[in-house]
Amino acid sequence: MKCDPTLYRASTPALAVKPRLIRHFFLPPLIILLMLGLGYAAYLVSERIGIRTLSETGERQLELHARGVESEISKYTYLPSLLELEDNVSKLLTEPDGEHRQAVNTYLEGLNRRSRSRAIYVLDTTGRVQASSNWRDNDSYLGEDLSFRAYFQDAVRGLPGRFYGIGSTTGEPGYYLAHGLEERGKIIGVAVIKVRMEALEERWQRARLEAFVSDENGIIILSSDPARRLKSVAPLTPDVKERLARSLQYYWWPLNELQPLARERLGENVEKLTFPAMDNSEREVSYLAQTRGLSDTPWHFTLLTPLQDLRHEAITQGVLMGVAFALLAILLIAWNERRKVIATRLAAREALEEANSQLERKITDRTADLRASNERLKGQIRERRQAEETLRRAQDELVQAGKLAAIGQMSTSIAHELNQPLAALRTLSGNTVRFLERGALDTASTNLRTMNELIDRMGRITASLRSFARRGDDRGEASLAKAVDATLQVLGTRLENSNLRLHRDFSDQKLAIDQTRLEQILVNLIGNALDAMQAQPQPELWLEGERTDDKYRLRVRDNGHGIDSEARKHLFEPFFTTKPGEQGLGLGLTLSASLAAAAGGSLSVEHPASGGTAFTLSLPLLDAPSQPAEPI
Repeated sequence: MKCDPTLYRASTPALAVKPRLIRHFFLPPLIILLMLGLGYAAYLVSERIGIRTLSETGERQLELHARGVESEISKYTYLPSLLELEDNVSKLLTEPDGEHRQAVNTYLEGLNRRSRSRAIYVLDTTGRVQASSNWRDNDSYLGEDLSFRAYFQDAVRGLPGRFYGIGSTTGEPGYYLAHGLEERGKIIGVAVIKVRMEALEERWQRARLEAFVSDENGIIILSSDPARRLKSVAPLTPDVKERLARSLQYYWWPLNELQPLARERLGENVEKLTFPAMDNSEREVSYLAQTRGLSDTPWHFTLLTPLQDLRHEAITQGVLMGVAFALLAILLIAWNERRKVIATRLAAREALEEANSQLERKITDRTADLRASNERLKGQIRERRQAEETLRRAQDELVQAGKLAAIGQMSTSIAHELNQPLAALRTLSGNTVRFLERGALDTASTNLRTMNELIDRMGRITASLRSFARRGDDRGEASLAKAVDATLQVLGTRLENSNLRLHRDFSDQKLAIDQTRLEQILVNLIGNALDAMQAQPQPELWLEGERTDDKYRLRVRDNGHGIDSEARKHLFEPFFTTKPGEQGLGLGLTLSASLAAAAGGSLSVEHPASGGTAFTLSLPLLDAPSQPAEPI
């Protein structure tokens, strides 16, 4: 028997060795590279999403804090113009002497204490300080020449002076508001109030808010971080630096540039800035910078939101993504090798359980964060409701103040209306006594009936005033004809003295508004029309009404002098008036529009081509009538 030689021939290596070599030597580096790539991509995506979320949240905070700065600036704007009402100020500027100067100094000192401003002072037309609230201090402004200040140069030309700078006397920064004081149409001096705005910075610091305000020159004038104050947010050319140095606006401050280590533009008025850490270490701090312009000023408010937490979270997301991918790869390899290596399968299971436990802990932490966010949101809702209630109460107080102001303006007419019946009552009562003594009972009876009619007339006047002064609600029921009659009765004396021709073309309607509030609106509109027609030889007033769907429109039109184009822009703004100071507060149209809006209506103005002015009051109907009412 022969043996087959092929049985003892060396066999060729198996081809299955090559895939195993590839799996052992090339697969781990590939998994590591993919894990790093996916982790970096997750980091970039998480960072971008986080910046977008921070930007949306920052927009709300930016608007809130910017409005706070605007409110702080605007609450002092009216103070300089109040000095025109003080006689001693005009006497000092026209005939300066020691007695008038002392009286004005004392007045300014008290006004400054009550308004909590830094200083108030009065300059003549040459820029010399004639009186000051700090006249008792060693560094008083008395006698100083401030004609070089930009706010004085604007105010002496009749423009509103607005200026932020560092005082040349005290070296203190402040915001200056100047107003030209007029007498008989001529500017005789300038009133200036200096306001310190460090309270804003203190509030920001207490709230751990990082923000700053830059002026029209790009100089940071307010900052939660004192190290950034009086630095420029943009490069300044040598010419600009020289001009600012000559103006002494910032005294002798060097005005260095606030230079970030890195700057990345993310959108309009949104940037990513990187600064060195404040502890002089090599660490860098990144911020999301959002900027908004402040109304009525050329200033800009910038909110800085730190990105450290966002970057840490993005790194965590990237690590989680890489770990998740690595776990997935390990699971796939373990599933493929589990039939061969039991130990590998157990290790993979333990790794999976550990990963699941970590994920559950993170889910629990995230759930707690969401619950806390929900509680904060509920608190914000409660605060907003409280703010709305406070606003509504303030509006009611303004409405009542407008009513009392209107009654004050009508006090002369009311006194005249009451004095006439009183005088007649005095005469008739004396005559009645004599007629009774003589036995003329018929004549005495006639006098008594006349006295009763006069007493009824006085009662109607006082009842109208009580009804007009009574507080009302946003909702209610009002009769249009009753409101018009009550308004004409309140303004009766003015109507009789003006020789007015009244056209009534409206129907009586039941409107969804409080009766007294409707009368308040009509008193304001008709009173303004009478003021506009004072110089008109033949004044005419039209009250025209029409129904449109579920509302009724009443048009109050006069043939007065009309309203110029510049005044139309501010017609419904609070405290804006074209009348002299003693004849109006500038609240009538504002309150009327607010009352109409609160009732679900509106108040608008038209300017007919034929001249005069027409105000259209639109209010919702209470119930639609089955048949059209007859015109009144």
